[in-house]
Formats: sequence, C-alpha cells, structure tokens
Amino acid sequence: MHVSWSFLDKRQATMDAIGAYNAMNFIVKHTAEDVQKVRERMGGATSPTLDGMPHTHDPLSRENSLLSGIAEIDVLQERYRQAVEYMDWFKPAWDQLTDDERYVLDVFYMSGKECKSGLATIMEHYKIERSSAYNRKNRSLERLVTLLYGKA
Repeated sequence: MHVSWSFLDKRQATMDAIGAYNAMNFIVKHTAEDVQKVRERMGGATSPTLDGMPHTHDPLSRENSLLSGIAEIDVLQERYRQAVEYMDWFKPAWDQLTDDERYVLDVFYMSGKECKSGLATIMEHYKIERSSAYNRKNRSLERLVTLLYGKA
C-alpha cells in the first residue's frame, strides 16, 4: 500500500462516492443509446459530385464531422468504462449494507435533499430524536467506509 493511502479522507471519499452513484448508474444504463445517437448523426461519407464546384464552404466538412463523431464516441466509451469500474467497486459494498443502512445513506447523500430535510426524514421514518438520527447516519457511513476501504 502506498503511503499516500493513509492521508486519504476515506469518510469524505465515501460520501462523494455515494453522491456519484446515481450518475454512474445512469451512465452505465444509457451509454449504448448515446453512442447509437452519435453514430446515427454521423451518417457516412458521401460521394463527391463531379461538377467541379464544392457544395459547402469547407470541402472536408463531412470528414471533419465523422472525426468529431468518432472522438465523441471515444469520450462516451471512456466515461462508460469509468462508470463500470466504479460500479464494480461500489456496488458490492453497497449491497452488503442492510436495508436500513442503505435507506439512511440514500436519504442523506443520494436523494439531493439538504442535510436538515434528510435529518427530518430520518427522524420521522424511525420516530427517533435528532442525535439518534445522526448516530444512525454515522454508523451506516462508517460501515460503508470499512466495506469500501478496509479498516479505517
């Protein structure tokens, strides 16, 4: 293990990873559609007309369009690769959490609610006081930190 690993704020990294889950899941599910749309937009190379006059201001515009489409597909595929790598790392740890732990972390970090409204949701759902809701969130987060990064 590299020495820099000990300086990583694993708790904050875990909160960021939870927040990225929905985006990564969306990328995994929709990249094939996005690539197909780019391919359809690219079309193909057209045959030149032999009248001696260019029909566009840039006679290489079609080739440039194809090249930009290929570059866009490369970006989409790299984004997909990173999302799959993230899901392979995050999903097994997330699945090991209990339903209650996932619910608490989802409310606090995935739902996009502010901390106060997430806290109120947890307090209402479990019929507990504020400190107990924070303790429940902290225990769930620490368990996920341990599952993702090992011993904290």
